[in-house]
Amino acid sequence: MKNSVQKLADIFLKIRDKEEMINFLYGLLTPKEIEEFSTRLEIVRMLKQGVRQKSIAKRLGIGIATVTRGSNEIRKGRFISINSSWRA
Repeated sequence: MKNSVQKLADIFLKIRDKEEMINFLYGLLTPKEIEEFSTRLEIVRMLKQGVRQKSIAKRLGIGIATVTRGSNEIRKGRFISINSSWRA
């Protein structure tokens, strides 16, 4: 799994153009997966703004466990490049 993540990271880092990235994501993911990916990023942004987990779950129409997972990942030091003012 780690090797797969490293390979994927290498591919992402080689993509320098927004249009190329969009095409890559549409080729790699289903529309539902793209929406889920965006939702997870929004969870992180809202958590970093200090929005309560229950409020996030309600606003986004998702389960509290999904929000808690995002919170746990933040505590692990992930999502450093995403701040509270980040917007897609």
